[in-house]
Amino acid sequence: MKPLKPFYIQPRFFYAGICIVVLFALSYFIPVLFNIAQLCILVLLGLFFIDVLIVFAGKQKIEAKRIVPDKFSNGDTNQIKIYIKNNYAFVAYAEIIDEVPEQFQIRNFKIKATIYPKKDKFISYNLTPKERGEYHFGFLNIYASSAIKLVAKRFMFENEVMVPTYPSFKQLKKFELLNINKNAMDYGLKKVRRLGHTMEFEQIKDYVLGDDLRTINWKATAKKNQLMVNQFQDEKSQPVYSIIDKGRIMKMPFNGLSLLDYAINATLVISNIVLKKHDKAGMLSFSKKIENVVVAERRSGQMQLVLEALYNIKTDYFESDFGRLYANIKRHITHRSLLLMYTNFETLDGLNRQLPYLKAIAKNHLLVVVFFKNTEIDKLINNKADTVQQVYDKIIAEKFDFEKRLIVNELKKFGIYSILTTPENLTVDTINKYLEIKARGLL
Repeated sequence: MKPLKPFYIQPRFFYAGICIVVLFALSYFIPVLFNIAQLCILVLLGLFFIDVLIVFAGKQKIEAKRIVPDKFSNGDTNQIKIYIKNNYAFVAYAEIIDEVPEQFQIRNFKIKATIYPKKDKFISYNLTPKERGEYHFGFLNIYASSAIKLVAKRFMFENEVMVPTYPSFKQLKKFELLNINKNAMDYGLKKVRRLGHTMEFEQIKDYVLGDDLRTINWKATAKKNQLMVNQFQDEKSQPVYSIIDKGRIMKMPFNGLSLLDYAINATLVISNIVLKKHDKAGMLSFSKKIENVVVAERRSGQMQLVLEALYNIKTDYFESDFGRLYANIKRHITHRSLLLMYTNFETLDGLNRQLPYLKAIAKNHLLVVVFFKNTEIDKLINNKADTVQQVYDKIIAEKFDFEKRLIVNELKKFGIYSILTTPENLTVDTINKYLEIKARGLL
C-alpha cells in the first residue's frame, strides 16, 4: 500500500465519470449515445493511465521548503514564504496545503500555483497570531498534477518547526519616529507645550533671539561683554516601570487580543522609547503574587530582558492583590520612579476597593493608571434607540460610560494621573503621556 500513498485521483476524473454515466442513461432513449459513451470510457481510461505515467515518472520531481521568521509578532501580520521548484519537463499545477499551527484553526488552507518546467517560485501568505506562546507547523504538502489533471502526486516535506510568538516587536519600528533629538519641541504624536525646564545643566552659550531671559548667566555675560545664557537638558536616567495587572479584569477580549496582550505590547514599545530617551526601563506583573520582575536599568541587554519577561507572562486570571503590589513596590523600588500601571476598572466601586493602595503608592512615586474604554458601550451609546429595550440598554451604557469619567476625576482628586483609552490607541496614548511628563519635568 505504500506506493499508493502519494497517489490521488483528481475531481476532474469523477466529473468526467459522471458525464459518462449520464450518457449511458440517455442512451436508453437515444441508442446512438451508447457507442459514444463507450468511446468516452476508453478515452478517459487512456488519458488516466497516460497522466499516471507522466506524473509518477521519476522520484523527486518537486522540491519545496517553508521559510518562517525566527519569531512571530503578536497581533501583527507575519509573512510565511514557500519555495517550490519544478523538476518536471512540463508545466506543473500545484496545490499547496500547509499544516499551519492549531492556534489559527484554519481548516481550509489551500493555495494553487502554476510552476513552469525547470523553474522555481516563491509563494507567500500571512498569519496573524492572537496569543503568545509556541506555534508548531506540521508537514508541507504539495499535490502536483499535469495539464490533464486526472491524477496528482503528493509530495510531503517534513518541515516541522516551532515558532515562538513574542509581544508585538513590530511596533518598535512603527514608533521609532518618536525618538527625536533632545532639543526638539514636539513630542510623541502631538505637540506638548513645555511649562519650564529641569535644572540639569548642559552648557553656557551665546544668547539668540527667543531664548528664555530667565536663563541669562550674568557672570558669564560680564566676562564676555555679551549676553550669555545657561542651557539645560532633560533629566536622564530616571526609573520608569511598567506594571501589568494580569488578573481576571484583563481577560476581556478586543479584536482577538485580550487587554493583557495589549498591555504587554504597549510595555514593549514604551520600554524601548524610555531607553532611547536615556531613562531606565523596568517592569513587573502582578495578580496573586508579583512576577516577571525586571529591575529598571539602562544597559545594552535591557530590551532583551524585557522582551523575554513579557513573553513568559502567564496567568490564570486570578483576583489581583493590590495590597501585595504596594508592599513589593515599597520594599524594592526605593527611588522615586514613574509607574505606568496597566489595569482596568469598570465601576467606581471597583476603584474604591483599590484606591487606598493606589494613594499609598502615589505618595512616593509618580503613578499613572492606564485603563480602558469599553468600545461595546460606545457602540450602544451611538446607536439609535427605536424600542423600549434599546432605550433601556442605551441608558445603562451611558451610566457605565459616565462612571469611567468619574474614575478619572476620582484619581485626579488624589494627585494620581490616568489614561482612559481604547485598546487600539493604548500604545500611542501611553507614549504621549510619558513624553508629556518628561517635557513638563513632573518626575
